[in-house]
Formats: sequence, C-alpha cells, structure tokens
Amino acid sequence: MLKIKKLALAAIISSLLASTQTVAEQSNRNKLPEIGAAGFSALSIEKERQIGDVMMRQVRASQPLMQDPVLIEYINHLGNSMVKNARDVNYSFKFFLINNNELNAYAFFGGHIAVHSGLITTADTESELASVIAHEISHVTQRHLARRMEEQSRSQSLTMAGMVSGLLLTLINPTVGMAALSTSMAASQQASINYTRGNEKEADRVGIELLANSGFDPGGAADFFGKMAEKYRYKSMPPAMLLTHPVSEARITDARLRAHNMPMIKQPPSLEFELTKARITARYQKDAVYNIDYFQRQLNKRAYALKEAAQYGLALSYFENKDYQKTAQILEPLYKNDANNLFYVDVLSDLYIQTKQFDQAFKMLARLNKLMPNNQVVALNYANVLHEAGKNEEAEQLLQDFLLVKPGNFIAYDLLTSIYKKQKKQAMMHVAKAEVIALLGGYSRAVDELQTAYTFADEKPLVKKRIRARILQFQAQEEKIKRL
Repeated sequence: MLKIKKLALAAIISSLLASTQTVAEQSNRNKLPEIGAAGFSALSIEKERQIGDVMMRQVRASQPLMQDPVLIEYINHLGNSMVKNARDVNYSFKFFLINNNELNAYAFFGGHIAVHSGLITTADTESELASVIAHEISHVTQRHLARRMEEQSRSQSLTMAGMVSGLLLTLINPTVGMAALSTSMAASQQASINYTRGNEKEADRVGIELLANSGFDPGGAADFFGKMAEKYRYKSMPPAMLLTHPVSEARITDARLRAHNMPMIKQPPSLEFELTKARITARYQKDAVYNIDYFQRQLNKRAYALKEAAQYGLALSYFENKDYQKTAQILEPLYKNDANNLFYVDVLSDLYIQTKQFDQAFKMLARLNKLMPNNQVVALNYANVLHEAGKNEEAEQLLQDFLLVKPGNFIAYDLLTSIYKKQKKQAMMHVAKAEVIALLGGYSRAVDELQTAYTFADEKPLVKKRIRARILQFQAQEEKIKRL
C-alpha cells in the first residue's frame, strides 16, 4: 500500500494554499474578524471543501485508518445524528476512525472529523463520546481553522502556506505540529494561544448546546474533561488531545455550569456504543487469549454496562483465536434475538466463510440486502462471501451497483481489485487498483495503473474509452490541485 510520510501532508497543503497569500496580504491587518463572516476572505467554503478532500486522501495514506465497515457505520451515524441539529452546516460531514490508543480527535477542512479508537474505549458513556464529537463539529461549523488563519494573516507577516502547515500538523501530530507552529509564529505566540483559547471556549459552548439538542446528556462534556484531567494530572507528557485542547479547572467548571442550566437528560446505556467498545477491544487491542480472559471476567463478575456487549466481545475474541465452535455458541443466539444487528451479522459472515457455511451466509445477507439496500456493512460482507464462495461474477455486480450509490468507497474498490484478479480480468483489476491509489492521493501512480489497464484492454473499445476518460479526469484533478 502507498506510504506517505506525515510531513508530506503539510507540504501538500502548503502548496494548495499558496495562492491565497496575496489576498490575505492585501487585507486590512488592523481589522478584527466579524463573527459569522470571519474566515471567508482567507479561505472560501469551496476551497475548504477541495482542500479537505485532498487532505483526506493524504490522511488515508499516512494514518492507520480503521477500514472497518461496522465501525465506520457507527461513528458516521453518531456524528450525523448531531450534525442534523447543528447550525451553519455548509457541507456534508465525514467521520473516520484512527487505530490509535492515544486520546485524540480533530477536525479539518471540509467537514472531516477524526476520532482515535482510544477515545472510544476510554469513554464510559455514549454521551461522553458524543461530547467530543459535538465539540469537533462545532470547530467546523464555526470555521475556526479559517478564522484563525485570517486572524494571523492580519497580525503577522507570515505566508498563508506557512501558517497552515503548522496548524494542520498540530491537528494530526501535536508534538511535531507544535514545533512547526512555534518556528513560524515566534513573533506572536501568545496572541495565537489566546485566539486558540477563544476557539475552544466557543466550541465548548456551541458543542454542549448541540449535545443537549441531539438528546445526549449535556453533562457528558464535563465528565469527560474531568476524567482526562484527573488521569493525566501528574503525567509529564499529556495525550495529544490535551496539547490541542487544554483542560483547566475553569473549563471543567464552565462546562458543568452550562450543563446544569440545561434540561437533564439521562440516557440508558447504548447497545451500539457498548458493542463498538467491545469490537475495538477484541479486534484491535491486545491478543485473543488476553481478550477471552478479559470478557469472561466481565461476564463472571457482571462488570458490564450491557451483557450482550460483553458476550459479543467474548465471541469475537474466540473468533480471533480461531475457536469457531465457541464463537457460534455465543453469537448465534445473539443474532436470533436481534437479527438486524449489523455487529452480529458482520462476525457471522466471517464465521460462515471460515466454516464454509456459504448457504447460511447467503440466506442471512440476501434478506438484509433487500431490507437495507446499499448499506455498506451488508453490501461489502455479501460481496466478500460471494467472492470467497467462488461466485465472483455476482460479487462484481454487487460491488459495481454499490459504487454507483456510494462512490469512492475504499473498501469496495480494494475488494473489487481482488475479485478482478481472481477472474483474471487484468484491465479491470488495474482500473480498480488505480481508484484505490487515487483515494490515497497518488494521482500520478493512479494514471500509471490506468495506462497499464489500457494495454490489457486491446479488444474492448468501450473499456478503453472509459480508461482514457478516467486518465483525463485524474490528470485534471491533479492540475486543479496545483491551481488551488
């Protein structure tokens, strides 16, 4: 898979924003930004969206994203359930997970919000997790990154590209980012810090209001702030989130006061949240033997929020340990009682593949595919089962139909590459591989793959025309990035 160093991210964004420098330099440096209009002279919403798309491609290439349809579905459902209650939403939001135990979350251009897996497993309730996401949504809707750039451009003789390099590195890698930021901003660090504190306070206010309006406990923010402050009170190196989102006693108190002034909302434990925590623990943390013992102790001591989640974690741990009989003994009753639960369906699909029970898998997934057409968990699992069963033509058609509705799905193109390889469809395999590479930001390499595909499509004039058209699209996209 394409590997790109983290520092390349800043260089790419720097070049993208170089064209905005002239506009910023011509602005009145003594004029303060107006709330609501701030950020527009430095960076338009359309340019934010374009830069966000490029940045997301680079993040895919440089960060350990969790390409897990079940978890992707959950975090996007949770995030968008709050976005629909937010104000000043200028574009669709995309939420994604990074496989990292460090506590961190960050938002960047175009409505992209990253959440570290460690943040989820540390949260005790869904309201705590939702409070962090609501805070990041508020950073986006209030356009804090664009506003901060504008503020700095008016008070400092810095290049726009230099500012953004440090800012974006700070979001993704606070340790490296802070060093880059301090180098380019030595003349007015305190002004920048004060502006950041103002952003954080505004995001707290807007985020807690959004949390309550979305039906979550508004006290979740203060609870999570307090937990982080206590956990890292005596640590010499705090987690990344505390570097970019410093937590003080005053901030915790302010969050509690805001929550107390809102109607109390006490939610019962969320099954999907607890299943998400169990899935991350069982599939991405420790080893299978350790996790079996961990979840078994939870069940023995009844030390769980919801029994089904602990059972699910145990079943998934048994699966990871290749004990398929014990997996089935736990998971099949869970599925029988909740047949539309995609957490259970996903693991059962893998179980049926390993035990060659393809008819069982087809029956389960065909029903769900009618009930939830183009749901990514159902469609991708169904295509994978068809592929493993040797029904590659059906798997190919299913994925092509899915991509018409959900274009740009990384997992779908990756799976399609394997299916074409199995079918010995060389041209189409290289076409699908080109799409994967393009989603990682490697347009030049993607064009190379398409040119290879073209050589394998000698007797297929329609396929050759499509390949030529896609080459032109990738080349145009690369030129568009250079002109931003």
